[in-house]
Amino acid sequence: MKVSFPHPGNRYEPDALAEWGGRGAVLLHERDDQQFAMLLERARTLTLAQAGAGDEVATVAGQISRRLATPAPPHLPRLQEQADTWEKQLRQDAAQLPHVLSTYIVSAALATVHELARDQPGTLVHGDLNARNILKADREPWLAADPKGWAGDPASDCGTLLKSRSVVLVEDGELRTAIRRTLDIFTEAAGLDRERARRWAQLSAVQAAFSGRRRGFRRARQGAELDRLVALADELAVILTAPDRAVPDK
Repeated sequence: MKVSFPHPGNRYEPDALAEWGGRGAVLLHERDDQQFAMLLERARTLTLAQAGAGDEVATVAGQISRRLATPAPPHLPRLQEQADTWEKQLRQDAAQLPHVLSTYIVSAALATVHELARDQPGTLVHGDLNARNILKADREPWLAADPKGWAGDPASDCGTLLKSRSVVLVEDGELRTAIRRTLDIFTEAAGLDRERARRWAQLSAVQAAFSGRRRGFRRARQGAELDRLVALADELAVILTAPDRAVPDK
């Protein structure tokens, strides 16, 4: 049984689970939308973030992403409707917040909003596909949980995965190499265009770098840990802006 407090981020979770019907995600048995309650297939408490090693996280997440990419019901919210808000927030943050991101990096994120975010396919996407939301299960080895239930570009889910993985990968050595490899493996397993996924992930990293400065992160709201995570988001944005060549300073 899952009962959550009402907020826009979980309003369409049962719709997504019902549409998938257990295909790559936990089964929805019953729902009570007035109470924000669902009776779900039992999964284990072990997550892919805890149990996955090496390339397994990117491979499994990509395979799950491919299975979840189905036509979205027409009543679900469209990610493209958020494009104007994203652009406004990016421009405001870049002008008002103290930061180290170059104009080139911010402009690349804005270009993604203009060129990809405003015209997206009507595909059902998870919306928060990180390794903590992929659970060990009995019916299948791994199943997704906690979707947002949006219609949009499946490649957009790559950003969430890379942000969450960067916290782990930075401890293992060369982050640039690890991010490139994770991007390669995820997009191949998901059947996604690598360049399109890279651009979505770059936009997500820039947004994270700014939002971290505005309000902190779930893992840290202030202090040295917040500073470390903001610096990591900055580094991820640089890597994803031009992963195979140097990024201009301006």
